[in-house]
Amino acid sequence: MSQQRKRTAVFISGRGSNMAALVKAAQAPDFPAEISLVLSNKADAAGLEFAREHGIETLVLSHRDYADRIAFDAALDAHLRIAGIEIVCLAGFMRLLTPWLVERWRDRMINVHPSLLPSFKGLDTHARAIETGVRLHGCTVHFVRAEMDEGPIILQAAVPVHADDTPDVLAHRVLEQEHVIYPKGLALLASGRLRVENERTIVSDERPVRDVLVVPRV
Repeated sequence: MSQQRKRTAVFISGRGSNMAALVKAAQAPDFPAEISLVLSNKADAAGLEFAREHGIETLVLSHRDYADRIAFDAALDAHLRIAGIEIVCLAGFMRLLTPWLVERWRDRMINVHPSLLPSFKGLDTHARAIETGVRLHGCTVHFVRAEMDEGPIILQAAVPVHADDTPDVLAHRVLEQEHVIYPKGLALLASGRLRVENERTIVSDERPVRDVLVVPRV
């Protein structure tokens, strides 16, 4: 490649399926990011073993070992800088980060959320989508801001909500699309194609990017 791949850390708290999707995408020789570190606040997070099996450095930092949120986030930041990390991807990391840490990584930290933001911020998005009766649900890759599930949108993918869906069935359909758009979002950021203006994401140059994927009813 003509440019050096961006060293990327992925934060997880559980199975890390989106982390695994990023790792698999980064195995392509032309992918502009490398997954250099997988960090978890839980020693038993299943995704840590996947990372180790793929030769990726792992780190466990328990928030319970720190006096408060800012102390924990300061430790996170220190380890990221020691590892030479340039981009952070949140992938099921079940901790709210402090505004201090978010600002230090502003426009270099991204997240994937299981809804079409700004709808259904927070937890239980699939059950809430079904209860509300929406016809389309989906997922969003976005820059991270201090407020929960806020930040300029990078990519979204939409899926249909079927009349007989359960939250688990709908979650599986959405997760398949998370695994598609999260690597695309990371690639856009790592390749330098994204900038933020007035809290809106701008994709540079003329190469096409499909920013909404709609899966038809079958």
